[in-house]
Amino acid sequence: MILLKKATIIDNRNKLHGKQRDILIKNGKIARIASDIVQDGARVIEHKDLHVSIGFIDSSVSFGEPGFEERQTIANGLEAAAAGGFTSIMLNANNAPNPQDRTGIDFIKNATAGSAVNVLPIGNFTLDQVGEHHAQLYDMHQAGAVSFYDYKRAIKNAKLLKLGLQYTKTFQGIVQSYPLEQSLASNGQVNEDMATAHLGLRTQPSIAEEIQIARDLALATYTQGRLHIPTVTTAAGVKIITAAKKMATVTCSVSVHHLVCSTDNLADFNANYKTQPPLRSNADREQLVQQVLKGNVDMITSDHTPLTIEQKDLEFDYATAGTVGLESTFCVLNELLDTKLTVAMLTNAYEAFLLLRPVIEEGAAANLTFFTTAGKSRFSKEKIVSTAKNSALVGVKTSGNIIGIYNNNKLVLHDF
Repeated sequence: MILLKKATIIDNRNKLHGKQRDILIKNGKIARIASDIVQDGARVIEHKDLHVSIGFIDSSVSFGEPGFEERQTIANGLEAAAAGGFTSIMLNANNAPNPQDRTGIDFIKNATAGSAVNVLPIGNFTLDQVGEHHAQLYDMHQAGAVSFYDYKRAIKNAKLLKLGLQYTKTFQGIVQSYPLEQSLASNGQVNEDMATAHLGLRTQPSIAEEIQIARDLALATYTQGRLHIPTVTTAAGVKIITAAKKMATVTCSVSVHHLVCSTDNLADFNANYKTQPPLRSNADREQLVQQVLKGNVDMITSDHTPLTIEQKDLEFDYATAGTVGLESTFCVLNELLDTKLTVAMLTNAYEAFLLLRPVIEEGAAANLTFFTTAGKSRFSKEKIVSTAKNSALVGVKTSGNIIGIYNNNKLVLHDF
């Protein structure tokens, strides 16, 4: 038995939102919620600033395993997710091999079974992610794939996306389309703006993202299939998506690092700030934050991408793009946004991806994240649980901390 004492409930769909209650967990379920509970034999979790919400979910996470275990094993990735307060993560098809049939999805589910963190596999949209033929979408859906995505690869063939949206509509499947018009982006390393003009690096203009978004939204409107656009980086892109929601079933995510970092961070060519999509200008960053505050962004992701020293400790041109972020996302967002909005941005993916949303009520399965909201700090490398340390968020201001999670009848405490 687990007893949370004087925990402030953060759940804007719950009548107890903002209320302080004791919560008793027994045999994996919430047995009782009351103002004061005394229970012999219970493990007590108590903190002067204890808060609880439904378990966080991250819509874009990559591990190394299978294929790139030197970056991050599944076991270490699950540990990092729990440290960040996530009870569910959507695992990108960013491995070798990537899941493109039932067998691939089954492998991921079997390899992660029994964890406190639910792993929701994302399958390839096309075979080998080369954009020529669809992968086995229905079979993967039946096996438990939560969506289909050629990771960080734009779907160049508009007809292929059209047919995919029409086909997946028959079983409420969700297609993700990476927002990049490749002929405009070329091999750009950084955003095209005044801060990068003197760096001598190839640039990737934000319009390459916005044009692809507009095309994909037209196809989503035409087919009425379900479309998710991951890691949008500009306010203009978000505005196009917001307008399209009147006619299409579409959602979008924003990466946490695009809300706190910008091309101003690139002055010393630190490859930890090399991301894909690239960091945008500080003006773009500020406008993107405003879109989050207006409620136009569906969810925020860590876009966690572990990489080895050999991939990052190189000249900027040759370094691999990506940053880890599972452990830092909540604390960074809680400094940037208010706690209510932070929790919403870290739980909205349940609805967006048609997943059963946890609830905080008596008799329900306990799927919870425990955290504090007070206490200012800066994120440090020492707080990274991942074996990969390539973080663009080291040094960023934070507020609060993750205490732990409870899910699948398992308790994981991190900073308690």
